[in-house]
Amino acid sequence: MEITLDDENDNSSPNFEFKGAHQAFRDRWKETDDTMCRHSMSFHLHHKLQSDFFASYLYLLEKIPLVKLFPVTCEFIKGEKQFYYRAQKFYEDVSASEEGMMGDFVEISNVDLESSRQFLKRFMGPGKAGTYCALDCGSGIGRVSKGVLLPVFEKVEMADMMEHFLLHAHEEYLGDDADRIETYYCYNLQEFTPPKSKYDVIWMQWVACHLTDKDLLNFLIRCKKSLRPNGVIVIKDNMARQGCKLDPIDSSISRHLDIMKVIISKAGLEILAVEKQEGFPEIIMPVWMIAMK
Repeated sequence: MEITLDDENDNSSPNFEFKGAHQAFRDRWKETDDTMCRHSMSFHLHHKLQSDFFASYLYLLEKIPLVKLFPVTCEFIKGEKQFYYRAQKFYEDVSASEEGMMGDFVEISNVDLESSRQFLKRFMGPGKAGTYCALDCGSGIGRVSKGVLLPVFEKVEMADMMEHFLLHAHEEYLGDDADRIETYYCYNLQEFTPPKSKYDVIWMQWVACHLTDKDLLNFLIRCKKSLRPNGVIVIKDNMARQGCKLDPIDSSISRHLDIMKVIISKAGLEILAVEKQEGFPEIIMPVWMIAMK
């Protein structure tokens, strides 16, 4: 969005401008008294202030990401049903493999998993989250479950909208660890309500980007009710460098970190830590981890 103000390149002071307008009124209506002229001046000032205020609002709308909270659906997504439908169709053609989960960047998988393990450790231990059960949201074939959650938790549950991912996880990818997967939920997260008071950790990686602001907010509210005492929710996702960025290929929306923080706050959650993923190629959009309770 570009905003052009008529007076943008005018170096004259506001006082000079308004004095000129005042004189123009007096020249045109020489017979009017001072009171009428003052009314005319008031009208001009009101109009000018109104125009400047609207231009300032448009500027803020473009430049400050927080202003864009909740218009994401209409401004970028242009229809929730199509947004979710396109994602469903995209993942139908994605192979149930690590290559499918990581796209063109399978070589960064180990770096990603190690950073996730170290981040998770900060919230585990006495007086912190327990190790009974974790929920892997947008789990795919279970790459995060296998590399991050199963080494820590007695049980893990997996939720993903694609049945062929979950079947591959259970039948092949997880191997013997599949016995410790208590439940596979084949749901879209916007329609999924996790069981209450069940999880020590709820992990959401590269899946918040597939939810509209409204649905992400509501899902986080439901997740909060699913935590055990001292439980935490972790979002790990692409974060836009500015504003929001829609990927029409996989139908995902990447938000600026500040926008994500506001959604988390509106869900009634407290942010415990924020950490940027290091070791990824510069070509990749920044990835951040956010822990909350």
